[in-house]
Amino acid sequence: MLDTVQQFFQRVLATPQSANRDVITPQLAVAALLSEILRADYETEPEELAMLRRMLMAQFSLDEVAVDELVDQAQRQVDQAVDHFQYVSLLNERYDYDQRVELIAAMWRLAYADHELAALEEHRIRRLADLLYVTHSDFIRTKLTVLGEFKRS
Repeated sequence: MLDTVQQFFQRVLATPQSANRDVITPQLAVAALLSEILRADYETEPEELAMLRRMLMAQFSLDEVAVDELVDQAQRQVDQAVDHFQYVSLLNERYDYDQRVELIAAMWRLAYADHELAALEEHRIRRLADLLYVTHSDFIRTKLTVLGEFKRS
């Protein structure tokens, strides 16, 4: 009996945990965090999804097919994720401060894409800015800059 239990645990522990999971790349991490902003108010507007696609295409030089795959993969990841640690830790490691601030600005652009900022969206951006070690002053500055962009357009 004890041998059977030991064999079971050896099989379970020997199985790679990441075998069925997607490898987290910086592109996937960015897409996942931006997808979190889309989901923050429980409504994904067509303008927001179009903005997400344009952002990812521009930032990572992707074509439409590749960006669709990235968005689908990111949304699957977000659906299964328990927290944001895997995404923010990778971006904190690979992105410098200015790149992380620009990511927060992208989150604001996405939140304002439907010309309406929900309190849940602002809360989610604030939380992610904290996890990405972006200062409160840069959080506010990027918000005001993006708001100004949207008022001019």
